[in-house]
Amino acid sequence: MALRAAPPGPSTLLDVRNITKRFGTGEGAIVAVDDVSFSVAPGEFVSIIGPSGCGKSTLFNIIGGLTGDYGGSVTVEGSTVSGTHPSIGMVFQEESTFPWRTVEDNVAFPLEIAGMPKAQRMERAAHFIALVGLQGFERRYPSELSGGMRQRVAIARTLASEPRILLMDEPFAALDEQTRLLLGDKVLQIQQTLKQTTLLITHNLTEAVQLSDRVLVMTYRPGRLKRSVRIDLPHPRDSEVVSSAAFGQFVAEIWQDLREEASRGVEDAESRVRKGVARR
Repeated sequence: MALRAAPPGPSTLLDVRNITKRFGTGEGAIVAVDDVSFSVAPGEFVSIIGPSGCGKSTLFNIIGGLTGDYGGSVTVEGSTVSGTHPSIGMVFQEESTFPWRTVEDNVAFPLEIAGMPKAQRMERAAHFIALVGLQGFERRYPSELSGGMRQRVAIARTLASEPRILLMDEPFAALDEQTRLLLGDKVLQIQQTLKQTTLLITHNLTEAVQLSDRVLVMTYRPGRLKRSVRIDLPHPRDSEVVSSAAFGQFVAEIWQDLREEASRGVEDAESRVRKGVARR
């Protein structure tokens, strides 16, 4: 049975309520996300994890205002999200830095678009460049940076607009495991410093447990919320927690749910292949 979320309380910042999204295909309508509800409190770090095909990225696009024509509602402190919302900043999986701009010009870009005077926007850009640990690289171009550093630029650029909610869709997927862990440390430092409300979409169990106050597990298609797990690990927290027994217990607990859903996905894919072969 899918998880039924409690109604939003007075401390809710982001409320996602009864979200359902269908896509038309040659084989008929597919329900990508089915009646998903949850809320996020100010300063909370929540991860959504699930197998491939569970609708995580669809949910990301709906919350971020990039996808319409869905059932349900998304609100930020009671304000309905319809299209992009000034309170929500987004960091994507794909490379998003501008190769022709330096680090400082990348970070200052949204402030420039907003019409902020140059001196003020460069001062704010410098603050967020320092926050993500890229002092000394202000005049470098993305081609001169590692993948992890480019993602830090993307995070700094998003944070420069001072969003109430940071929404990230598998931002470290292209990085090796060691870099992911270390970049996770930096994200946690930033989140704790800014008290930044953060929603992370990921398929990586270690990442979800390392970073989160709470992990929401999604089912395979149609994507529903299966379980909510509170990660009761102390703060301040860094990648050293990965070696602890408590961390391992949380990973094992969530893996039981995730394994079941991933297995359903594999079986579905195999079934589709068999049907395709049978038609030939």
